[in-house]
Amino acid sequence: MAKFECTSEVTAFLTELPKCEHHLHLEGTLEPELLFPLAARNGVELPDTFPKNADELHETYNNFADLQDFLNYYYIGCNVLIKEDDFFDLAWEYFKKVSSQGLKHAEVFYDPQSHTSRGISLKVVTRGFERACVKAQEEFNISTKLIMCLLRHLPVEECLEIVASAKPLIESGVINGLGLDSAERPFPPELFVECYELAKSYNDALQLTAHAGEEGGPDFVTNSLDLLGATRIDHGVRSVEDPELIKRLADQKIMLTVCPLSNVKLQVVKDVSELPLQEFLDNNVPFSINSDDPAYFGGYILQNYLELYSRFGWSKAVWEKIAKQSIEGSWCDAKRKEELLSEVAAVVSKYPNLA
Repeated sequence: MAKFECTSEVTAFLTELPKCEHHLHLEGTLEPELLFPLAARNGVELPDTFPKNADELHETYNNFADLQDFLNYYYIGCNVLIKEDDFFDLAWEYFKKVSSQGLKHAEVFYDPQSHTSRGISLKVVTRGFERACVKAQEEFNISTKLIMCLLRHLPVEECLEIVASAKPLIESGVINGLGLDSAERPFPPELFVECYELAKSYNDALQLTAHAGEEGGPDFVTNSLDLLGATRIDHGVRSVEDPELIKRLADQKIMLTVCPLSNVKLQVVKDVSELPLQEFLDNNVPFSINSDDPAYFGGYILQNYLELYSRFGWSKAVWEKIAKQSIEGSWCDAKRKEELLSEVAAVVSKYPNLA
């Protein structure tokens, strides 16, 4: 389906272009090559129907029927994560991988209910991921934010309980944001208003986002903004169906965190060329490019950039715009944003012959 060639110069430019990732589930970076050793290390017995080795599991990942099919494997994979070091190892493998792909800032999701439901404390999960984030800053100069997500398919009462248990982590700023993930239907955002209000009451600086407009229609996006107080939307590709919403996203500079390869793997679209990204650009709707659950969807952040180039063939100026809007839509401070914008300018000027 590729229409534009990713030449060596294009690939070098897109690799070096400073990137911010805003839609990355740390549990979704669990590669088969780590899953099986962790299962052995922790004495976890996988279901009889589960693939027996990394090659078989990769093949399964290549053939998800839909979002729920993916989630079934995703939650089984979570079972091998038990100790603090497991969560550290998982996140650290991700940071090592993307450190060579131009990633400069990462606002990463994690799903504590996938672990607390198995008797693992929120503190253990968070501490493991936090250690990896600190090390990413120290070794790779990748700045980070941790976003705790609620699993919308679970009872609201359980979601309220995890928010309450996270109070000290939210108050201290270890948890920087609250999100809402898992299958959108039939779990609309309005179910979780109390959860968001409770979390925000612990720290007014807490940032709010939500998965919306992937399975659910544009009303899921609107209600996430109006009812949850979200200032960013994860996925949001179906926003294009509502012209008034598109205007609002542009006017209010509400960023969509799009995940091209994920949208293909979960059959939101058949090819990344079908995503409404050019419409977003034409209407000044800010978006960032992300990898979602890259171990399951076959590509980390750079691969998503390259796939989009091969379909859209965007000019250097367009890529500069995408890089800048992803920085401006980040939750890092003004000083960090200035640093990253300067890095973008330097990389753009380094390739004068690139159209």
